[in-house]
Amino acid sequence: MSRFEVRIAGLGGQGIVTAGVMIGRAASVFAGKNVTLTQSYGPESRGGASKVEVIVSDEKIDYPKVRKPSLVAVMSQEAYRKNITDLNESAILIVDPDMVQEDPANHSGRIYQVPVTRMAEQLGKRIVANMVMVGAIIGLTNMVDTASVEKAIAKYVPRGTEQLNLNAFRSGREFARKLLQEQVVTA
Repeated sequence: MSRFEVRIAGLGGQGIVTAGVMIGRAASVFAGKNVTLTQSYGPESRGGASKVEVIVSDEKIDYPKVRKPSLVAVMSQEAYRKNITDLNESAILIVDPDMVQEDPANHSGRIYQVPVTRMAEQLGKRIVANMVMVGAIIGLTNMVDTASVEKAIAKYVPRGTEQLNLNAFRSGREFARKLLQEQVVTA
């Protein structure tokens, strides 16, 4: 992997920016990669549009914004609508099927449905859906090694929530790995 461009989009309050920051810290602090991160969100603290873009590269990064996303993860219908047009045929699209009604005709790349919100609720806290999504992203791409992400989660999440966030990450990663295995079997 020389360069991976990721966009995560959803609503304020879903931990979208935190998910991107976690990937960025894991890649830069613990895996020694070059990283840029940009974020944007609406004026509302909850419910407004939220987006984070992370570029992870072994090489120097000459421009900090995502131009051709390698992966787009969406956690709201509005985010899906706004970001679907930026996908090329090789990009990975991850959608939370409980939050997004996707139209496969809009995208010819690889689409993965990962019920991150439902999985987080099963773990006991909907708020860790963002870490389930981080797990799914890492499980599908291996852009950062698992140990580096786990170190970042253990160090940077609020004290007392480390185990819950690690469980959420592991749950998303395992779900994504199973999706890839099923894809290989059916191919």
